[in-house]
Amino acid sequence: MAGTTGPALAGMLVWLQMETTVGDIVVGLERPLALVAVPIALAALWWLVLRGEGMASERDRRLLFVSRVVVAVLLVTAAAGPYTVVSRETTGDPRVTLLADRSESMQVNENVTDLLATRIEEEEGVPVTVATIADGNQSRIGDGVAANLQENGSVVLVSDGRVTGGRSLGSAADLATSLNATISTVDIDAVDPERVVSIAGPSKTSTGVTSTFLVTVDGTLLEEGTTQLTVSVDGEEVRTERLDNGSRSIEIARGFDSTGSHRITATVSGSDTVEANNVYRKTVRVVEQPDILYVSRGRYPFESYLSDLYDVERAQSVPEDLSGYYAVVIQDVAAGDVGNVDSLQRFVIDGNGLVVVGGDNSFENGDYDGSPIGSMLPVSFGEASAGSANIVMAIDISGSAESGMRLQKSIALNALDQLGDENTVGIVAFNYQAYSVAEPQPLSENREFLEDRIRRLQSGGATSIASGLRGAGEMLGEQQGTVIMLSDGQDRVGEAATVSNQLGSRGIRVITIGAGQNVDEATLQRIASQSGGTYFRATETDRLRLFFGGSSRQFSGDGLTIVNPNTFITSGVTLESNPSRANDVSIRRGADFLVATGGGTPAFATWRYGLGRVATITTYGGRGTLDGLLQRPDSLILTKTVNYAIGDPERKSSGVTDVADTRVGQSTTVTYRGQNRPDADVVEFRQVSTDTYEATITPDQQGYGEVLDATYAVNYPREYDAFGQTGELRSVVQTTGGRQFERNEADEIAEFAREESTRVRDVEQSWTWLALLLALLAYFAEVVVRRLQVYRGRSRTESGLT
Repeated sequence: MAGTTGPALAGMLVWLQMETTVGDIVVGLERPLALVAVPIALAALWWLVLRGEGMASERDRRLLFVSRVVVAVLLVTAAAGPYTVVSRETTGDPRVTLLADRSESMQVNENVTDLLATRIEEEEGVPVTVATIADGNQSRIGDGVAANLQENGSVVLVSDGRVTGGRSLGSAADLATSLNATISTVDIDAVDPERVVSIAGPSKTSTGVTSTFLVTVDGTLLEEGTTQLTVSVDGEEVRTERLDNGSRSIEIARGFDSTGSHRITATVSGSDTVEANNVYRKTVRVVEQPDILYVSRGRYPFESYLSDLYDVERAQSVPEDLSGYYAVVIQDVAAGDVGNVDSLQRFVIDGNGLVVVGGDNSFENGDYDGSPIGSMLPVSFGEASAGSANIVMAIDISGSAESGMRLQKSIALNALDQLGDENTVGIVAFNYQAYSVAEPQPLSENREFLEDRIRRLQSGGATSIASGLRGAGEMLGEQQGTVIMLSDGQDRVGEAATVSNQLGSRGIRVITIGAGQNVDEATLQRIASQSGGTYFRATETDRLRLFFGGSSRQFSGDGLTIVNPNTFITSGVTLESNPSRANDVSIRRGADFLVATGGGTPAFATWRYGLGRVATITTYGGRGTLDGLLQRPDSLILTKTVNYAIGDPERKSSGVTDVADTRVGQSTTVTYRGQNRPDADVVEFRQVSTDTYEATITPDQQGYGEVLDATYAVNYPREYDAFGQTGELRSVVQTTGGRQFERNEADEIAEFAREESTRVRDVEQSWTWLALLLALLAYFAEVVVRRLQVYRGRSRTESGLT
């Protein structure tokens, strides 16, 4: 009996704390544990008043006991904190707060703030407060919104939503939600043309290595044939092109024969609003070919390929001293012939690289299973077919997905079809909160049931991807597994990325699938990457078979398939070859599955080992060759794989200066590695560690700068980086329950302000004072009654209580 009393009492207290609804009133206790004092008080009163004979009559003692019980219960109830919550409609004074973004990026848009304010006040009779939240090159819009939010209030944001510093819009939306406030926006259109150019690509490379740079032109109201792009390298024009569709990206492939800093400049011409962003500058530091060790018992073409790009030294086994190398490449070597594996492990753990290439004598053919070399690799051996996995599908059913809900369901059903019967699958649906649709269950016996649950989904509500991820994580519980999330990504990325990172730390990988009519791929890619997962487009769901196909859903492709295109190794890579053989391996937990063979076997995989990087290439041709992988365009993936393993090709050098490109008004750090503090006229270095010195530069104008032997580029402020209204504004509106207004809807804004000033709110009332008052009244009533008894002639001896 004693063993059940505690849980029963705890259950009762939890129930009390969860509140009780009586009609339209919620009744609850703030501190229900205080009720534990009731039986104690009853026992004490019984002992003091009723136990024994005493001098008072039985009737008087019972009346005293009852009155004191009433007082004690009321006092304990007061200590427990009784309260009620009632929904009441409250009226207020309608006002409109317009938050004006007057930053430089708004130049291309129609200025509607002042006109709206005038019309709302003069035509609709609603007072307007206009607050400027961004100006010049500073778009701290999130900070401005947060500063103007009030509890149960409402603001209307007139902005393009482009934040360049401070709090994010998503964070401001979270604050608004906590204050029960709304954020509305005004849809604004670009009225002036604007061009902006940028360059993306490696900041460091080796001599003789061809690097690819992506030059992008974007903007607003760009007409075909009106924009001319010119790209130059070290002052020499290498590409001039008139862009047919106005907005476009082009690739520039370039190799450098000399070491040092090189300059790439892209310029666009044509009439536009802002001139500062018509030129973009990028620097590339070219270094000597890094030293790598190539270990093999045979002669393979891959060695010659590496020798054209790096300073290669050959060996038949790994030696003890590896200090001079940046990476070790091992091709087709059995575990027993690798050599000094202890030195190799220390070498990689200390921050260096390892690439292991397959063949007839390696991996499962070379007894890697259980060997020291095998423990370092991102693949296991002889288990190429996928095993069972714990999977939760998180499906977006929010309002932003409503117009494409039929498509959402179709993609979800297609994704489910890719999963093998060996898996356990659950389903969570989410809008602003998560809903359990189906608990995890074996797919082999419940495939039709899960398909039916997906078909029954209905859409509506605001979007909170973070809530969906939390719900999926709760469904997995303590188990490791995978969340397959289907969404259009129309939500703030910060909170969702944080939750994804937390799931990743628990061993839960998040795979995102872009589903909907307006997919924000950047958001979905970031969410997936935070957990070590992958992003797939809706047309790429068949790749799920590579991870979860199992024996009932085997992957079947025509050749090498890029599984994760969003990594350093696979980005910008095109694969056309189809090597005839592959080692029998499978991906280890925590590794990155990059490329699969036509049969679904991992062909390229990576992971971090200590501070170092390890990559495996397990597809090959006859006689240990790599077939078409050594020819363009496939050869790029081999180069990038080895470069991934090498890392920074100057990390072992002394007397080296590193400085990253920056923007006007944005600081950059200059790092010098050497035995003595460098002497530079423009900056002052401080020592941060042994043989490492740093300085900070904050440039105030565009162009190229130099410090010691390094060149850096200074580009236009981030404010000029993009124009036009962002999609994140829609998410802010949905999350906070606001409205999206057109620029001529002054009457709608005024009406919304009136509606918001008259709202049904939950009003909480504490009744502690009433319990104390009743206890006091009960006590005085008892005293008065007893005094009246004495007054009427009953003696103190007769009553025994006065």
